[in-house]
Amino acid sequence: MADGGVRAPVMTMIGAIALLLACQLAGEAIHRLTGLPLPGSVIGLVLLLAWLAAVPRERPTLQAVSGWLTAHLSIMFVPAAVGLIEEGGPLSRYGVGIVVATAISTLLTMAVTALVFRWAVARFGSAEGIADGKATGEVGP
Repeated sequence: MADGGVRAPVMTMIGAIALLLACQLAGEAIHRLTGLPLPGSVIGLVLLLAWLAAVPRERPTLQAVSGWLTAHLSIMFVPAAVGLIEEGGPLSRYGVGIVVATAISTLLTMAVTALVFRWAVARFGSAEGIADGKATGEVGP
């Protein structure tokens, strides 16, 4: 077959996307059936992590698919932007509050992230050691 070289990577990519969607669907189902106080997408990520731990041969394919999806992430925001445009009334009424709440939550998230990072550096070693995965567990230089 002349297109056998092209068909195999495409089918592998489709399989990887199907795995991502299956984990998300399973997470949503678990959330709805059990009432766990976690979003279904987070449960799906945990399921995906468990799958990758059990089947490490999937990692390269999922890395390629997730890289492609991340590279084209801006396309995913088009439906959300259209939805915002259609909500002109509520946005004109509550827009300032939404912007203020978003700004405050972003600043709080950044502050907490910085504090956790400083704690981790003090607890596990230098920032370079943490970034390289070579933290020793010793505090100090």
